[in-house]
Amino acid sequence: MSSKKKILVIQPVHDLGMELLINNPNFEYETTNDISENNLKSKIVNFDGVSVRTAILNKDIINEAKNLKIISRHGVGYDNIDLPKAKEKGIQLAITSNANAVTVAEHVMFMLLNLSKKKDMYDKTVRSGNFTDRNKLPKTIELCGKNILIAGFGRIGQSLIKRCLGFEMKVYVYDPFVDKEKIEKLGGKKIESLNESVKEMDAISLHVPLNKNTKNLINYDLLKTMKRNCIIINAARGGIINENDLDKALNENLIYGAGLDVFETEPPSKNNPLLKNNKVFLSPHTAAFTEECMIRMGKETIQNIIDFFDEKLEKSKLVKF
Repeated sequence: MSSKKKILVIQPVHDLGMELLINNPNFEYETTNDISENNLKSKIVNFDGVSVRTAILNKDIINEAKNLKIISRHGVGYDNIDLPKAKEKGIQLAITSNANAVTVAEHVMFMLLNLSKKKDMYDKTVRSGNFTDRNKLPKTIELCGKNILIAGFGRIGQSLIKRCLGFEMKVYVYDPFVDKEKIEKLGGKKIESLNESVKEMDAISLHVPLNKNTKNLINYDLLKTMKRNCIIINAARGGIINENDLDKALNENLIYGAGLDVFETEPPSKNNPLLKNNKVFLSPHTAAFTEECMIRMGKETIQNIIDFFDEKLEKSKLVKF
C-alpha cells in the first residue's frame, strides 16, 4: 500500500481484534463509542474502512463518507446498515461469517432445554424448601424423538442440526435456497412449505434474516395451527415473530413456550407483554456473547478489513446486494 488506510472502529471489539490494527503498519485507526447520527456523520467523512456492531449506519451517515470502501460488520446480520446507499456509493459489506455459528447454536439448545425441562420451576422448588413437593410438579418434556424445524439453514442452522441430532431429535429444514441433497447429507429432511410443516413440529428455531418477506413471519394465524407442546426459539432478528401475537398464543395455551434472544425494539419497551409472561425465556440479544465468540468476532471483523485492502478477503464473507 502506498499510504496508510484510515479505519474507524465504531463500538469496541475485543482487544485481540484491535491488536491486528495496532500491529499493522499499513493502517491507522480511531475508535468511537458515540453512535449518535450527528457524531457518525462527522466522523465517517475521511475513513477508508469502518467496523460496526449495532450502531445504525443509515443513508445520511453513509452519504457523508468520501473515501469509504468497506464496512465490516461485527456479526452476521446487517439490517442496521442502509444497503441501497452502500451499493450506490460502491461500498462493500463484510460479515463475520465464521465466528458465531457454534455459539448461537449452543444458545438455542440452552433455551430449548430450559423451556422443556422447566429449569426455574425445579430450582425454585429446592431453594424454597419444597423438595418433597417434587411429585406434585408438572411433568417436563423430552427432546428425544421430537420434531424440530430449523427455518434458515446457513452456518448457524448447520451447526444447530448437529446438536439436535445429538439429542436424537428428528430434524426438518425450511430454506428455499439450500438444496435437498445438502440438507439430507447433514441428517435433515427438507421442507417445502413452512405453513404446512409447523403443524407437526414440537420445536421451531428461526435463523432467517429480517426483510419484507420475513417480517411477522410467525403470527397468530400461524401460531394457532401449531401443536400445543410446541416451543419456538428466535435467536435471529426481532420482528420475525409478531410479539403481541406470540403473547396471545401463549396465554391461550396454543403453544408450550418461547425463547427470545431478539426483539422488535431493543431494548424492549417496559409495557411489552412478553416481559411478564412466564412461558417465555428471555436473553438480551446475547446468543453470541461467549468469551470465545467475542474473541473470534473481534478478530474476524478487523481481519476482514485488512484482507479487503490486501485483496485477500474471501468472497463468501461479502454480502451480495
